[in-house]
Amino acid sequence: MANAQALKEGKPAGGSTGRNRFVRDFLMNKYLYLMMIPVIAYYVIFHYAPMYGAMIAFKDYTPMKGILESDWVGLKHFNDFFNSYYFERILKNTITISLYSLLFEFPAPIILALLINEVRSRMFKRVAQTITYMPYFISLVVICGIITDFTNADGIINRLFMLFGYDGQAMLQKPELFRPIYILSEIWQRIGWESIIYIAALMSIDQEQYEAARMDGASRFKQIIYITLPGILPTIAIMLILRMGNLLNVGFEKIILLYNPVTYETADVISSFVYRKGLLEFGWSYSAAVGLFNSVINLALLITANYVSRKVNKTSLW
Repeated sequence: MANAQALKEGKPAGGSTGRNRFVRDFLMNKYLYLMMIPVIAYYVIFHYAPMYGAMIAFKDYTPMKGILESDWVGLKHFNDFFNSYYFERILKNTITISLYSLLFEFPAPIILALLINEVRSRMFKRVAQTITYMPYFISLVVICGIITDFTNADGIINRLFMLFGYDGQAMLQKPELFRPIYILSEIWQRIGWESIIYIAALMSIDQEQYEAARMDGASRFKQIIYITLPGILPTIAIMLILRMGNLLNVGFEKIILLYNPVTYETADVISSFVYRKGLLEFGWSYSAAVGLFNSVINLALLITANYVSRKVNKTSLW
């Protein structure tokens, strides 16, 4: 009776075990646990249950036999991929585009958040945030259509270049231009949305630190260096860790909508290769092996980034 009364009051029971602590926490936060059920169900159904199908990477899968009845082939598909002509090309393209994205796209929302934070006009802040958010909510198909139209030989970008004496050209037909177009369009599309979390982190910084810095004669630039950036550093570290975990998951939707056989040499990445092999050429087991290889590398990068961040600045996901 004493233990039951203690659980109802939210107090530790005598000889409390892990089970008792869970029951006590559930009684105190039962509505929060109920709200978690749809989220947990989503991840179980759509993320963890499909992992069962990853075994086809080690089988010669055919729909007639099904997953369990298909013949085991071990690492055959992995060996075929590693020894194929495409392995070096798509791995190079994936790493190159991912590093470009990390180098140019990742800092962009941080810079935008810092700039918006320095603006004193609330109206200007709202207008700037609204304008930069808008591209994120436009359908990706529409975005790619805009990019294609703008970069055509008679598109607006080429018309501007022609004013300076350059000849018009279909930019998406030039392999050397695909990566810059992809990275710049990613920045344009995502910079506003991804800056939200950094703006929220900036709002949590104690304003008394800025007042003390101004009294000591610190300029706006020094306030950013010594107060603002250290204040949002944990947020930057967490976002960087998450980005590292998806470093090789270059968004295949946009690439598939923009690339063509002419630009395969610089545009073809692991995710687009998996799409072609799995859905267009019906190489289910082969594409599953390539996708599994990609996932293992991403997991290793996530664990490494988390470990380094924990050692360097004491910030980590776990």
